Amino acid sequence: MTANDNMFKRTPDWWRGAAIYQIYPRSFQDSNGDGLGDLKGITRRLPHVASLGVDAIWISPFFTSPMADMGYDVSDYCDVDPQFGSLDDFDDLVAEAHRHGLYVIIDLVLSHTSDQHPWFVESRASRNNAKADWYVWADPKPDGTVPNNWLSIFGGSSWEWDSSRLQYYLHNFLAAQPDLNFHNEDVQQALLDAARFWLERGVDGFRLDTVNFYFHDTQLRDNPPLASDQVSDVPATNPYGYQDHLYDKTQPENLGFLQRFRSLLDEYDNRATVGEVGDGLRSLKTVGAYTSGGNKLDMCYTFDLLSEKFSADHFRQSVDGLEAAIGDGWVCWAFSNHDVQRHLSRWTDQGENPAQLAKFAIHLLAALRGSICLYQGEELALGEAELAFEDLQDPYGIRFWPGYKGRDGARTPMVWDAKSENGGFSEGKPWLPVPADHVEKAVSAQDAENDSVLSAYRGALQLRQHHTALVDGAIAFTDAAPNLLVFKRESDVETILCVANFSHGPIEWSHPSLEDTRVLESHPGDSRLTSEGTISIAARSIAFLSIGS
Repeated sequence: MTANDNMFKRTPDWWRGAAIYQIYPRSFQDSNGDGLGDLKGITRRLPHVASLGVDAIWISPFFTSPMADMGYDVSDYCDVDPQFGSLDDFDDLVAEAHRHGLYVIIDLVLSHTSDQHPWFVESRASRNNAKADWYVWADPKPDGTVPNNWLSIFGGSSWEWDSSRLQYYLHNFLAAQPDLNFHNEDVQQALLDAARFWLERGVDGFRLDTVNFYFHDTQLRDNPPLASDQVSDVPATNPYGYQDHLYDKTQPENLGFLQRFRSLLDEYDNRATVGEVGDGLRSLKTVGAYTSGGNKLDMCYTFDLLSEKFSADHFRQSVDGLEAAIGDGWVCWAFSNHDVQRHLSRWTDQGENPAQLAKFAIHLLAALRGSICLYQGEELALGEAELAFEDLQDPYGIRFWPGYKGRDGARTPMVWDAKSENGGFSEGKPWLPVPADHVEKAVSAQDAENDSVLSAYRGALQLRQHHTALVDGAIAFTDAAPNLLVFKRESDVETILCVANFSHGPIEWSHPSLEDTRVLESHPGDSRLTSEGTISIAARSIAFLSIGS
């Protein structure tokens, strides 16, 4: 535990209703001119993050890795990859984040390792060594073909032949990312030990990558085809979406491991977990199972609001569905992250001003019940970067180009200074191009502008912090006119009515719930009570009304 950790006091349930800022290390800030972001760069830019009014940072993987999947292929869970710095740099980052009042969440990729991890090197060497059963191995069928029909998200079969063991090993992602065998309790313990290593260094929590992928069906049963009335959560160009993934993920044994993980965290004061769940139409049920009871994960997020759907109906269905599913659990909402197209590019209609939509979106996110996650650059209204095929680094995009362009368009470098080369990200050649239209939106260009998207983000988070009803109050929807999303947030001390207009024109709405109210704020357009029980809501705007005060 660091010395600074003794001064940083974690409050109970600090994560509940928290605003979390995701940092993708390769693209945040380069400190040494090699074109790659690093831990020292993150530390340098923490004042900007703190100025937003967020409560925590989530740092995507920075562990030792051959970078086949940009760090999500870990070869050492207990060290920093040299391109990102050192353990001392990480300790400095945690100390500085805590000095700014920011909690630190790090990304743990437990479902698989790199094929260069010493565990896998030993496991593949023979069928009878100490780690022979640490990964998922299976014999071929009599004709030499793969053990079953399971598919990799990154394309093709999820089975790879190994010429030493004369067996196949499972990989849900790249062949360079073999899946660990969670049915082996020694594997579970080794991963818990890795988590303990970072807890001892003062981290405040973990984001658990692909948390429902840990266990597989030991009978290796074939997945059935996806029913015609079901919708996949992968791009349409990917055949992975043709299957109903009953057996290659989301197995019941996972609940036991999550309880073990929670028991570990309970040895430390007020640490938190957020799990990533990708489970198609079963995601709601899975989130409920993983967060209920207070003995597993603190919260989860799904891809419901990371989709192309942007409507009042979709938001209500998504939030209502999760509220019903999670019971006493908790959810984390996000509009963008490192795995999906940036939300302004998904949601901005032709001819619409992206900046106005960005202001509407952040105030809408700040109004939702749950914790919220922001992705670096969205506070600047950055859209998805258009990249040439030769610029791509993402193996997912390279594999499915041109039907799917991959994730690099959301991973281009953060822009800090509109007058500096590469937007102030690096003095060297960045690992991905920095779009010129991004540089124009740099922090330096927006920082002092009262009407900027950056200012709107700060204002939205300040509004959320100042109202307990928005942080952790209950939520209840009210039926309304088309294109209107109306919901009440209520705590012990206040009740706020939120009225969001998703349309491109103003809407006048009358309802008894508007009686005895006053408009607290409206963003980005003005909204006003025109008479008792009637409000005029500006286009693409949300009004916050105080009830009974």
